[in-house]
Amino acid sequence: MSEEQIVALLRSEKYFEQGFRALVAAYQERLYWHIRRMVSYHEDADDVLQNALIKIYKGVSQFEGKSKLYTWLYRIATNEAITFIQNRQRRQSGSLDASGVISAAALQADAWFDGDAVQAKLQEAIMQLPEKQRIVFNLRYFDEMPYEEMAEVLETSVGALKASFHHATKKIEAAFRE
Repeated sequence: MSEEQIVALLRSEKYFEQGFRALVAAYQERLYWHIRRMVSYHEDADDVLQNALIKIYKGVSQFEGKSKLYTWLYRIATNEAITFIQNRQRRQSGSLDASGVISAAALQADAWFDGDAVQAKLQEAIMQLPEKQRIVFNLRYFDEMPYEEMAEVLETSVGALKASFHHATKKIEAAFRE
């Protein structure tokens, strides 16, 4: 089902529930992986995704169509993940390293992690990035999101995003050279 068809169903009182089910079917997996790359753990990603879907359900009637539906969804999912990360850092500072980032060893111990050594090294390097660079890198590298759409999701300029992505890739390259 196309984005336009989903939006049409969501705008119809009679077909709203059908539209929301179509929205979840179309975007749930992409949103999950976007969130998962931000929060690292499967259980946390599930929790954040559920919170995002609740906000989407309650707020979809305010979607004005000024951006693509999936851009609007990513903005909500990103904000929910950022809120979760900030709350986790405040609550569990003892289980995080000095930079406030989950360790790669903890990620590899996660039963849901199925990556190889290179994937583990990449995830470790990504987790060492500052929050903004980590988000920009994930959106560009994994989601292949164009800078213009990222600018809408993150409410910042394309130039700032390009700079963040450049710095992130240089730091990741440096981590692989070590």
